[in-house]
Amino acid sequence: MKAKTVLTILMALMLLLVGCAKQPPAGGGELVRLGDEPSTLDPHLTSDVDSAVIVVEVFGGLVTLDTNLKVVPDLAEKWSISSDRKTYTFTLRRDAKFHNGKAVTANDVKWSLERAADPKTLSTTVDTYLGDIVGVRAKLAGESQEVSGVRVIDDRTIEITIDAPKTYFLAKLTYPTAFVLDRDNVEASTEWFKQPNGTGPFKLKEYLPGELIILERFPDYHLGPARLDTVKFFLGGGTPMVMYENDEIQITGVGLADLDRVRDPSSPLSKELHTATPGFQTSYLGMNVSRPPFDDIKVRQALSYAINKDVVASTVLAGRVKPAYTILPPGFPGYSADLTGLRYDPEKARKLLAESKYGADPARLPRITLTVPGALGTAVGLDLEAILAMWRDNLGIQVDVQQVEFATFLRDLDARRLQMYAIAWVADYPDPQNFLDLLFHSQSINNQTGYSNPEVDRLLEAARTEPDETARFQLYRQAEQIILEDAPWVLLWHPGEGYVLIKPEVKNYLLLPIVVPRYRFVYLEK
Repeated sequence: MKAKTVLTILMALMLLLVGCAKQPPAGGGELVRLGDEPSTLDPHLTSDVDSAVIVVEVFGGLVTLDTNLKVVPDLAEKWSISSDRKTYTFTLRRDAKFHNGKAVTANDVKWSLERAADPKTLSTTVDTYLGDIVGVRAKLAGESQEVSGVRVIDDRTIEITIDAPKTYFLAKLTYPTAFVLDRDNVEASTEWFKQPNGTGPFKLKEYLPGELIILERFPDYHLGPARLDTVKFFLGGGTPMVMYENDEIQITGVGLADLDRVRDPSSPLSKELHTATPGFQTSYLGMNVSRPPFDDIKVRQALSYAINKDVVASTVLAGRVKPAYTILPPGFPGYSADLTGLRYDPEKARKLLAESKYGADPARLPRITLTVPGALGTAVGLDLEAILAMWRDNLGIQVDVQQVEFATFLRDLDARRLQMYAIAWVADYPDPQNFLDLLFHSQSINNQTGYSNPEVDRLLEAARTEPDETARFQLYRQAEQIILEDAPWVLLWHPGEGYVLIKPEVKNYLLLPIVVPRYRFVYLEK
């Protein structure tokens, strides 16, 4: 899942707070926090963290991730898998309802999956998350009116057949692209998402773009109603620490400027400080390998070798991040610290640049433009400023920076219009396929660099159907090592421990490394 990069992501990930599996008795009250403007509230168009944070609360699918990051039932109460591991039969819960009280049926599931795969929907995620289902790509290409691999057995039973046995398929169904929508609601208006009839624990009570979002408890939620009456997200900006100290919001991440003050034992705020678990996320600079000068592997490698990430992380970012030398973040399934990334070596960087087809003279390089998400005129992150200076000092390369609004950035990214870009990938489900296959297979639509290596494709394809986890993870490690050497990304950071301030009355917040439905577990204690 795409997310804004570096410190912006760290602050956002620290606020992806979720509750434990047991819910307290029903209560009330309103949780208030800052939020980011979602790019969309249509689940089938959701591809970024800011949108997903809201979407997963209002909508749901057949399955979901629990707070232990395990796939568990949502609208489906159970499922069975055929002996060839390709056909899944789901039985829907009898009490699964839309927010207007209408029962969820197997026909709603089928229509929703086919709506996501309809080329008119313009989903950029359907091929990635539903492309394993037989017939999805034919529907997406306009070659079929329905998805042949989705079959309604009766009102409460639906069968889904995939193209090959894949152990991660169920986890993919936890992503918003597979969420169930109400056909009548969607077809009633082009702006249906402003008054959505979802199935999630919260209803969308109010949405004022650029100002606020208010979620309201759905009392008949099939997994148990939330205790909170409402959750309010202020979207209009503001200074988080000031708002927190003025009791305008109840939770905030702590930035570098305030960290020492807040950690001081003499500060009353120190009692409200919590340590956040590092997120499953990698921030990076992507390079379009089809566009000069990134069509030369030696230029790409030189840019990575020219950055002293250890110094930037420890001094500029005050140890709040960990330098990334692997694509998979530490602690993630399949992660291996034994892989060899490209570490700081300015002499090697200069040698590689000299050996490239562009030569040692940086004046011969085509102009490089780095595109970053953000409002025009806002300051570029301190870490990026340091990196730009290292490229200038170590290689003589001057890089221009272009800032664009996040929704525009995402559109340009998906269209591969960007020469070089700064972004991060936040895991959607805990499996190496979610990073390596989705972002580096030559045919993946999430491969925005245009990277292609036949051996990497072969290893990734073999891993898709390998039933033995140890052998499967070894295939991913082989693929990752090749990708690291081919350097389509300049790897930047994995999150370090973060810090969050939480008001004493806010209870049952836990820190998890990825986005899952969270607010129904939270309660206020006065």
